Amino acid sequence: RKTALERPGLRVLGITHVLNAAEGKWNNVLTGAHYYTDMDIQYFGVEADDKPTFNISQFFCSATQFIHEALSHPQSKVLVHCVMGRSRSAALVLAYLMMEHGLTVVDAIEHVRQRRCVLPNHGFLRQLRALDITLQEDRLRQKRGMQEQ
Repeated sequence: RKTALERPGLRVLGITHVLNAAEGKWNNVLTGAHYYTDMDIQYFGVEADDKPTFNISQFFCSATQFIHEALSHPQSKVLVHCVMGRSRSAALVLAYLMMEHGLTVVDAIEHVRQRRCVLPNHGFLRQLRALDITLQEDRLRQKRGMQEQ
C-alpha cells in the first residue's frame, strides 16, 4: 500500500501498471484510477476482502489478463498490492504464475517467497489449490489429445 501511494517513487521505479487488490472504501487503499490519471499508469482494481470465506478466485482470470497484457510490453512494470502485500495481492500473483507460466501452486509459492514474504490466508490457498487441480487436469487433457492425433 505504501508504495502505491508514493507517486514520485512509482515514477522512479518505472511502474506502468498498478493492480490494487484492496480497492474500495472498506480496504483503506484509496487510490483508484483517478489517483494515477496524470502519471500514464494503467490501473486495475479488485474489491477483495482478506477473509478466508471471500471468493478471490472470481478475479484470477481478470487479474491474470491485466498482468499478462502489461508484461507483454518489455518496458512495462506492474505493481500488485493490497493493504499488507501478503495475502490478496499474493494470491493474484500466484494465480498469474500458475495460469501463464504453468507453475504448480507449490512452485509458484516457492518462486514468490524467494523475493518477498507472502502468506495468503487459508481460504485463498484452498482456492489456489483448486485452480492448480483444474490447470493440471487441463494440461493432462491437452496432452492426451495430442497423443491421440
